[in-house]
Amino acid sequence: MSPAPPSEVAADPDLRQVLAAAVEALDGQERLGQVTMAEAVAESFESGHHLLVQAGTGTGKSLAYLVPALLREERVVVATATLALQHQLVERDLPALVAAVGDLLPARAADRPRYAVLKGRSNYACLHRIREGVPDDQGVLVDVPQGSLGKAVLELRAWAEEEAASDGTGERDHAPHHTDRVWRQVSVNHRECLGSAKCPFGAECFAEHARERAQRSQLIVTNHSLLAIDAIQGVPMIPEYDAVVIDEAHELTARVTQAATDELSAGDVERAARRSQRWVEGDQADELGKAADALAGALRECDPGRFDTLPDHLGGALALVRDAARATLSAYPKESASTGSGSNGAGGAASEEAGRTQARGLVQDLFNVAARMAEASSADVLWLAEARERTPARLCVAPLQVSQQLREKLLADRVVIFTSATLRLGGDFGVVARSLGLRQEEKVSVAGKDSGATPDSESEAVDARPWRGVDVGSPFDYGKQAILYVARHLPVPGRDGLGAAQLAEIVELVDAAAGRTLGLFSSRRAAEVAAAEVRLRLPHLTTLAQGDAQLPELAKQFVADPHTSLFGTLSLWQGLDVPGDTCQLVIIDRIPFPRPDDPLMSARQRAADRAGHNGFMQVAATHAALLLAQGSGRLIRTMTDRGVVAILDPRLATARYGSFLRASLPPMWMTEDPQLVRGALSRLGEG
Repeated sequence: MSPAPPSEVAADPDLRQVLAAAVEALDGQERLGQVTMAEAVAESFESGHHLLVQAGTGTGKSLAYLVPALLREERVVVATATLALQHQLVERDLPALVAAVGDLLPARAADRPRYAVLKGRSNYACLHRIREGVPDDQGVLVDVPQGSLGKAVLELRAWAEEEAASDGTGERDHAPHHTDRVWRQVSVNHRECLGSAKCPFGAECFAEHARERAQRSQLIVTNHSLLAIDAIQGVPMIPEYDAVVIDEAHELTARVTQAATDELSAGDVERAARRSQRWVEGDQADELGKAADALAGALRECDPGRFDTLPDHLGGALALVRDAARATLSAYPKESASTGSGSNGAGGAASEEAGRTQARGLVQDLFNVAARMAEASSADVLWLAEARERTPARLCVAPLQVSQQLREKLLADRVVIFTSATLRLGGDFGVVARSLGLRQEEKVSVAGKDSGATPDSESEAVDARPWRGVDVGSPFDYGKQAILYVARHLPVPGRDGLGAAQLAEIVELVDAAAGRTLGLFSSRRAAEVAAAEVRLRLPHLTTLAQGDAQLPELAKQFVADPHTSLFGTLSLWQGLDVPGDTCQLVIIDRIPFPRPDDPLMSARQRAADRAGHNGFMQVAATHAALLLAQGSGRLIRTMTDRGVVAILDPRLATARYGSFLRASLPPMWMTEDPQLVRGALSRLGEG
């Protein structure tokens, strides 16, 4: 039986009171969508039913799930896709919320914090690596690098020691500015870690302290990847919980896929063989080195792209790597009896054990990946990624689908709340629900009103727990605040990039808007060509292109000068928040379908076709709809924002799938008249 819609649910007697107090204390204003969402989340916690909540930008959805989560006695995990949102929750939203309404929340012991943040081990500085050194490829401790790199490493070491002395967190987010390469000099992954019982600095370990705080907390903030490793791969990373809120849920399947994707190159095998030379007696490490040569030879005979069947010569090379890695693992000596004695000297037992642990971890990873690839399971997609600058040719393997793993490993044992501004693609929750492992729609509520839902035909795969979808709407009046302009008169974009007609249209639109433009392009090349044309034709305006500087610096420049345009690719489609007059025009050069030669997407599309579905609509069109919705969402960020989303691809108006894509966008007023749009942009600029 379906649960009642939010308007019929008896809310927790404290829920509205706490939410109202929080909104008032944080200088906000009550919004119906936020209240509806909070009540729906509380009801799902109570009933144990899964929930999908679409909440438009400006709804205040973080408060809408944080308040019912903090009112709950049992532990709740909140997982985000981006570090930016994780940082916002932990550094701003949660401290302000607890300070504002702490007296209204259930009482807790003084030593049990309300919330904690939990990240992967490599996000914390490692005191053992900092104090004992970093082994090189032969397992020998090396000195700090020279020059600017060495200076940056020393700064991070000094910062980590200050964090240890002041009981700080040692989190990367709080560290001085640094690069990925520098951070690797002061951190370890889970394979390289000695473990707190063996490490002489285990009592001070930042990562262990974070786990201890999480163990005592009622709410844990983490990320999609760590959630996937814990729930789906079965590696215990998060303390026990029975409810999870997944924010930015439109990203979940991609993040889970990423966490379950492995890569292998001949260089990886060579490195593992070199690191093993010091620790393994006999010729096993030499055999591993020979397997690396065999793999390199096999890869040279393969063309980049997806393998529908594993070539015999490549399968043989992978089997050699797998078997050599297994033999090398067996040849590693047992742990020394003196391990963990507490020696702090660089030549002490702990340093020896660190080198051995890290080297063995490399071989273990190598064995796992080679075994997975050699099996060539129908549940995986295997492809060869071509060599690029500083990146050798490498084999990649990823799961064909993650919906079954999500259903069996995440959805079966706990209540899950999925929320995002973009969950109803084509006007329906079903598309996203199926990708998340949810099969049959129990009830849908759109802005508080029920609408009928059609059960999915795959009824045999229905999850044991019912689910429902709720669209709480948006506080924005998109019909009055935004225009959707489809440039129907332009030619269909070709494979050769932007043509003269598209470039002329971009220049005219940017000129009418006097800058204030965010250009979202399907490729870096297209963004660069468009930026060059605008700079040439409109030299009085400032035009920035992704790659000119780091994204934070580009965003800062974009906000500082209203007569500036910023052109870029995927990281701008979803990660940029620039409310106000900074952005009054969003240009999208083409419908962002996945590349036809994308190994994983093309495999998923073919699998859907073979299953009797429309693979193009289920995979390619869904991918495009999600990105279009996210890209269009960059325009209206506040109640006072106004502007135009210009899509320079006529297929949005002419193709049969265009209605599906348009139904995935915010309900903007639509036109195909270029003169009308240029006039509207000019008036906005004058205002």
